[in-house]
Amino acid sequence: MTPRLPDAFLCAPLAHRALHDVTDGRPENSRAAIRAAIEHGYGIEIDVQLSADDQAMVFHDYALDRLADGTGPIRVVPAGTLAQTPLKGGDEGIPTLPEVLQLVAGKVPLLIEIKDQDGAMGDAIGPLEQATTQALAGYAGPVALMSFNPHSVARMAELCPDIPRGIVTSAYSAEDWPLNQTTRDHLRDIPDFDRVGASFISHEVADLTRSRVADLKTQGAKILCWTVKSPSDEAQAREVAQNITFEGYLAPHPG
Repeated sequence: MTPRLPDAFLCAPLAHRALHDVTDGRPENSRAAIRAAIEHGYGIEIDVQLSADDQAMVFHDYALDRLADGTGPIRVVPAGTLAQTPLKGGDEGIPTLPEVLQLVAGKVPLLIEIKDQDGAMGDAIGPLEQATTQALAGYAGPVALMSFNPHSVARMAELCPDIPRGIVTSAYSAEDWPLNQTTRDHLRDIPDFDRVGASFISHEVADLTRSRVADLKTQGAKILCWTVKSPSDEAQAREVAQNITFEGYLAPHPG
């Protein structure tokens, strides 16, 4: 049986990579950004990447350069070193997923995106999914999992079948996605939704009018979207999406 996305994920807006703002000392996916999201009553979306010693780290990019005082792939650096690698614009290192789970502690919904580790949305995955599952053992708060890579979502269905899961979806334009056309065409049509036991998608906000999104919504799928960056974009997105992932402003709480 496919676990449904809890209603909590359809209420408070979801802060993209937590409520980040480096001008206020809150880098993306940082503890400071997570605390701020909790204080504002927002749900939280975070990303996980893998360390050299197979730990789930809360970090978006594949390389350290943009977000942290380091260079090169995060995948070749041990978790202990990453914990001591400062995030740019803040005063803390890169957190592990267990640390973030302890910080959130069920106070708000937590949406975890598992970053593709195959490099081409293929099936060379596994260690990050395993590390995420281990971190989530015993976590009692509202949590859901998602990935652009359907193989990753399918693996999570095997490892933690009771946690709701979804697919992050996109228009997959050639200029934005360095994937071959066959892969882009496949993923764009979201054919794996039923196969992986998904109950929701998080779709690219500029592509919400795609007929496949409407079809899934009609079939009962919950529709989230990424990434809303203004009140006007939010108003348009909510004509289709049942909740938003936002950044760059303080999204109002519905009702």
